Amino acid sequence: MASQEIETLAAALSRLPGLGPRSARRAVLWLVKRRENALGQIIEALQAVQDRLVECDVCGNVDTQNPCGICADPRRDVKSLCVVEDVSDLWALDRAKLFTGRYHVLGGRLSALDGVRPDDLSIGALLDRVADRSPAEGAGAVEEVVLAMNATLEGQTTAHYLAERLEEFPVRITQLAHGLPVGGELDYLDEGTLAQALRARRPVG
Repeated sequence: MASQEIETLAAALSRLPGLGPRSARRAVLWLVKRRENALGQIIEALQAVQDRLVECDVCGNVDTQNPCGICADPRRDVKSLCVVEDVSDLWALDRAKLFTGRYHVLGGRLSALDGVRPDDLSIGALLDRVADRSPAEGAGAVEEVVLAMNATLEGQTTAHYLAERLEEFPVRITQLAHGLPVGGELDYLDEGTLAQALRARRPVG
């Protein structure tokens, strides 16, 4: 049996996504074996994040500065605003380095089953940014709003709701395309993905 401190650490790590009790124990054992080097660095990094972590007042991103690095970057295109459900979606899109505009994190998605209503999400702040009522945006800044919701029933419901709320503003509303993944084989795809790919078909050439 390991000591209570080690068991407590393993239990804490097991709550992380993708880590069960067995994987957490292996991680703890790895850290214990490398406690003179790796363990100290991890402790320092965690402490620094705990001390400095803040939520961006502009977009809802999580960073160690406020506004976050994306909102504070003058090279970002203020005319394009990409709306995502969660911070993890923002990070995933920005890692691809294909979108050069700014982001807005809703903090979730509409769900009748889970009791998530429009007032529970940062939809009001989004409308303020689009309507130029947000001090972080310049007058007439936003020209396009990209709805980057997940391809789930709740995600698409959220996208439709946002599209309706944004209709009153003179902005172009776009949505991420859904369909066949690059390298995907038809035989391995689910019916929903195939149906969306067929609906989004386009001319060749």
